Amino acid sequence: MVRMKKWGIIYKSLAIVVVLLVARMIVDYYGLDTVPINPVVGAFITGAIFTIAVIFTGTFTDYKESEKIGGEMCSGLKALYNDTFVIPLENGAPLATARSHIRELLHQILTSFEHNAWDIKAINRAMDRVNDDIGILARLSVAPPQIVKLRVEMGLLDRLVNRVDVIVRTEFIPAAYAIAEVATAGVILVLMFVKIDPAIDGIVIFAVISIMLIALIFLIKDMDNPFEFGEQTHADVDIQLLVNLGTYFDEREKGSGNGPGQ
Repeated sequence: MVRMKKWGIIYKSLAIVVVLLVARMIVDYYGLDTVPINPVVGAFITGAIFTIAVIFTGTFTDYKESEKIGGEMCSGLKALYNDTFVIPLENGAPLATARSHIRELLHQILTSFEHNAWDIKAINRAMDRVNDDIGILARLSVAPPQIVKLRVEMGLLDRLVNRVDVIVRTEFIPAAYAIAEVATAGVILVLMFVKIDPAIDGIVIFAVISIMLIALIFLIKDMDNPFEFGEQTHADVDIQLLVNLGTYFDEREKGSGNGPGQ
């Protein structure tokens, strides 16, 4: 699994390049490689690579932002959960209910991530239940600073949930993808007919440049939605902290002497 995450894009690119190499060898065999190497060809290849690099930089910036979201969500949910243990109430039932709803919110977030379907409506309903719990605590005369702290944490979670929704639904500039794909196809087409002697040198140069450009296109498209999960994805952010949070909640309940729902 780890091997496929690391090398999967290279393997897919290599499979495409093998087919292109067959076409390149046919071109060499019939002497159709008549395009001479000149500054114009070099400038075209450089320009295409530069264009793809600019697009990669744009997607990489969003990807780095996405890497922080899992940790920030975990911190918000953890703080919210732990706050319910420090609120002084004679009747602990409302606090136990709040903890169960926080667990439901975590479960809904993880389900959306794992199924590659960000269900913002279901997550909002789970958040509404937690907000209702905070309202009940306010009516039970819990200290205003504690209520404010809970509301601030919910506001943070709401911002992160909406940010994920925007990232999942929004594609990086579609026109930029089209330009990158056309540029890659153009470079490969030009290299297909460039005259390079000896022939083996031409094949090696063609293969290396083709693999690099095709792999970059695959990587950019995969990074565009960094919250996809599964064997077919290769550039995803880590949400293991959220996965482990349920275990932490269980340990926290046992350590406090309260069972879930008590």
